Amino acid sequence: MTLDEKLGIAIGTGQLNSNRRCVGDTTAVARLGIPSICFQDGPAGLRLVKNVTGFPAGLNVAATFSRRLMRARGKAFGEEWRGKGAHVFLGPSLDIMRNPKAGRAWEAFGPDPYLTGEAGYETVIGVQSVGVQACAKHLIANNQEHWRYGYTSNVDDRTLQELYYYPFIRTIEAGVTSVMCAYNRFNGTSSCHNANLIGPNGLLQKSGFKGYVVSDWGATHDSAAENANNGLDMEQPGDYIVIGGGVYSSNNLKNAVNNGSVPQARINEMITRILAPWYQLGQDKDYPPTNFDAQKRDGSGSKNLRVNVRTNEHTALAREIASASAVLLKNSRSTTTGTPSGITTRGLPVAKDRIKTIAVVGQDAKLPNLNCNELNECNDGTMSVGWGSGSNSLEFLIPPIDAITSFTGSSATITSSLSNDLDEGAKAAKGKDVAYVFVNAMSGELGSYTFVVGNQGDRNDLDLWWKGGSLVERVAAVCNNTIVVVHSVGPVNMSWSAHPNITGIIYAGAPGEQTGPSIVDVIYGNYNPAGKLPFSIADSEDAYGTAIVYNSLGFPEINYTEKLLLDYRYMDSKNIKPRFEFGFGLSYTTFAYSGLSVQQSGSSYAVTFTVANTGAFAGAEKPQLYLAYPAAAGEPKKVLRGFEEVILQPGASSTVTLTLNERDMSVWDVPSQKYVRSSGTFNVLVGASSLDIRLQSSITV
Repeated sequence: MTLDEKLGIAIGTGQLNSNRRCVGDTTAVARLGIPSICFQDGPAGLRLVKNVTGFPAGLNVAATFSRRLMRARGKAFGEEWRGKGAHVFLGPSLDIMRNPKAGRAWEAFGPDPYLTGEAGYETVIGVQSVGVQACAKHLIANNQEHWRYGYTSNVDDRTLQELYYYPFIRTIEAGVTSVMCAYNRFNGTSSCHNANLIGPNGLLQKSGFKGYVVSDWGATHDSAAENANNGLDMEQPGDYIVIGGGVYSSNNLKNAVNNGSVPQARINEMITRILAPWYQLGQDKDYPPTNFDAQKRDGSGSKNLRVNVRTNEHTALAREIASASAVLLKNSRSTTTGTPSGITTRGLPVAKDRIKTIAVVGQDAKLPNLNCNELNECNDGTMSVGWGSGSNSLEFLIPPIDAITSFTGSSATITSSLSNDLDEGAKAAKGKDVAYVFVNAMSGELGSYTFVVGNQGDRNDLDLWWKGGSLVERVAAVCNNTIVVVHSVGPVNMSWSAHPNITGIIYAGAPGEQTGPSIVDVIYGNYNPAGKLPFSIADSEDAYGTAIVYNSLGFPEINYTEKLLLDYRYMDSKNIKPRFEFGFGLSYTTFAYSGLSVQQSGSSYAVTFTVANTGAFAGAEKPQLYLAYPAAAGEPKKVLRGFEEVILQPGASSTVTLTLNERDMSVWDVPSQKYVRSSGTFNVLVGASSLDIRLQSSITV
């Protein structure tokens, strides 16, 4: 390859390039059969593209606690990216939810590193199984939107390894082909030329990473030589875009190679790392050409730009994940007798044939503005996904009001108040057999500093938007069978949850385009809810132990003084009991745990127990394994180390085996720079949530 050919692969074609088809791309090398490599958002489905599926967000798939669905979602991503001729899926996002108000936390998988790591691993396996590259992001400690273009995350080595970097290790073990470096600085140095992260002896290469490092869009600073020599293989979008970028373009990298400040061996390594995945995943053979135009959004002007990659299977999967991620937080179910399970008169599931009058309240139940903007920076209808580059297609979105109306048909009279007007909502709900109240809270990417309903990326607080909490209270005051559905990007204040007239609460997260059908499935019992909270819901932000830095004179230094104590780990350390804890989620049936045994096999331990469905409904339980380290290890009181999906018919039982490997029982030892197993007694805790421990045993090593 000539130097110019190499540079065309290492440098994006430019944000302002009118011929750019994708959100990022490279220059083709036609004589070698290398096309322009197409990079496309986002982590919840293709963005800026028609005829695609709007999948549930990352936080939702985390709530399924199902590796099966995590992998299936990744595979479906890969199939749609491949069908559209996009080579690189810009995901998964692995940004830990350090604070519940963090703007982009919903793109990833929550505050727990183990759950995030497993979701990341399964996503990568799924995406790459069909020949599409995955790009794990954002390296690293990219945990708020305010000041993101330059704040520094100051993180000690042990916290880095055990918490923020651990999910990246799991994606590397899955064979991830690329990693995106973040906008923020890490321990004082820009992430995209931070040798300790991406350099020859940095974190990634010490972990066995063989792929390439690509910059976030405009995340590069300083000289071409400093970036290239410290490990940045590709710069996107390739030009200067106000916040940064353009480090390699305008002949900067070319001059650096020609004058020897970037060795020829290094530019060759950069191109090898970029092209190796293209060959490894078979993208050099029979890969569809890029057949969309992200700049035009609709592919207008050419029929070959309108390839439909939606399938019935993808729609069904999006609906299943949306239902499986719905977390039943409260169910004051009362029944009449006469059948084995009784007939529901209040609470959930709702008996369609016994409900004659229904109120649907809240603007979150209606179709949102489909002509908002390319980043979905609006919240004027149902909230199916956050805003920013992690958003997805709303083209085929079915809002709750449409799904409820379609399902109930002529069996009930529906009165709706599709705004958050408090008086109108109460008027619609008064005296009804059931009132469904839809409320939400939204967040997203800082982007170009846009405010959405007064929020700039990160949420201002944990309140429901549009006076949602007051709407719930007003409806509950006049309807003794009020069921609340919360669409949100994370924890919200639920001070109203104990109201006696609120008979059901479903946390539905950001469920994607099938939001309406999926919530109908759950409400009416066609799908027994099995979601578990991937975070805790507490009564104040103070209960989480961290804060978003909103105001600063210049880019702030954010010191991660909480170290390993996030979410339930912090609450455990302070004896704070949240309203709803990490891992919590009810079912329409009940489950019993029994027969715990722990058996050693080499350096691993097999934790075996039985889960039985003791109720009247078929359902799925998600047993969780927590480990309490010896006190001298300096770990949180307990940490998640395993989970499983157990699907059972009434009266059935299943034996579950979870494995604790050596790393699961180790801590990061800073002096030796490796994981070292702690000595002493470990408590093995198996339960239905972080606070609902059903079985206990111990291991002494």
